[in-house]
Amino acid sequence: MAPMTESGEEMYALVERLYPLCRSITGDGVRATLRIVDEYIPLHVHEVPTGTQVLDWTVPQEWNIRDAYVADATGRRVVDFAASSLHVLGYSVPVSATMPLSELRAHLHTLPDQPSLVPYRTSYYKAEWGFCLAQETLDALPEGDYEVRVDSTLADGHLTYAEHVVPGQVPDEVIVSCHVCHPSLANDNLAGIAVAVFLARELARRQPYYTYRFVFAPGTIGAITWLARNRERVERVKHGLVLACAGDPGHLTYKRSRRGDAEIDRVLRHVLTASERPHRVTGFTPYGYDERQYCSPGFNLGVGSLTRTPYAGYPEYHTSADNLDFVSPAAMADTLAVCREAFDVLDRNRRYVNLSPYGEPQLGRRGLYDSLGGRSDAQQAQMAMLWVLSLSDGEHGLLDVAERSGLPFDTVAAAADALHGAGLIKA
Repeated sequence: MAPMTESGEEMYALVERLYPLCRSITGDGVRATLRIVDEYIPLHVHEVPTGTQVLDWTVPQEWNIRDAYVADATGRRVVDFAASSLHVLGYSVPVSATMPLSELRAHLHTLPDQPSLVPYRTSYYKAEWGFCLAQETLDALPEGDYEVRVDSTLADGHLTYAEHVVPGQVPDEVIVSCHVCHPSLANDNLAGIAVAVFLARELARRQPYYTYRFVFAPGTIGAITWLARNRERVERVKHGLVLACAGDPGHLTYKRSRRGDAEIDRVLRHVLTASERPHRVTGFTPYGYDERQYCSPGFNLGVGSLTRTPYAGYPEYHTSADNLDFVSPAAMADTLAVCREAFDVLDRNRRYVNLSPYGEPQLGRRGLYDSLGGRSDAQQAQMAMLWVLSLSDGEHGLLDVAERSGLPFDTVAAAADALHGAGLIKA
């Protein structure tokens, strides 16, 4: 595997490439994003036509934008989409007009409490147009007429999402999902996309037990579309993780699935605790990212959410301050490391049956004690063997053993491998 410092820098470089693109829930910005991701991992791109019924929703019209600005009487652009995709209200309908500032104000969005920042705002399902700008920019505008132009189209088209599959030893699936609908916001969610991409590359190098399906889709409507189009596959999904806000300087936060005790919930709690990283584990709420779609009661999948600082939990959230300076290679590398550790536990968390359950089997006769000679953790490894034998009843997995014994999961898994090789347990 690539060193963590190297992968962190590579993830940051991917975020830099994606940052300028104007993404939304549909449109060419999403396609351009997926074309870049496809350079790193091969994607299967899906185009779902406008008007398609997806569960209780309908795929909306496709939105594309070429230019947008507000110009003063001299022709100077005081608000310019070309400077940042955040400057236009997402899904703005076309407009070309001249109007006084008093009339224009109703279409201008600012953050009075954060006067130097530009907000991120959208109007997906209501025909509207508008601009986002810093409050201090608005305060400096003189009264008078302004030229207003939004060069956009809102027409029948498609919703675009993509998948990448890492084949496993079994068809049971783990889904890793991240949204691709936000414009120039580095943490939410370009960092999540980057971590997902590099996680997929690492998993492919180690031939995992489970099949891993990576879903890159617009938030809410994209996940709903994926679920609607994959109802026959959902029963294969045994575990899942939604990745977002993966690059900020905050501590890691894991949000449990709706079930609360799904295997992925236990794995993340164990990995974060064992790593001694500062972290939080929170309960499920039906608000946030797309875990709420995968966990909706009809599907009730075991899907949790991993972030650093959660949504709306940092002042830079959904503002122009969520920029390339806000995310770091080190933070993304740390998020990637936790994902790697968690999926390593998930892949190796087998249940075994003790084939010599009547009394303690003689380990020395089978050379199992000899195999520990010279190991600094020989006593711990021996205890792991005894614990695995004790709990190999077909009902307890290796994570149960690690949690109950207080031993590291890697030590427990190595003990299971040794006992399996000696013919004392079977999966």
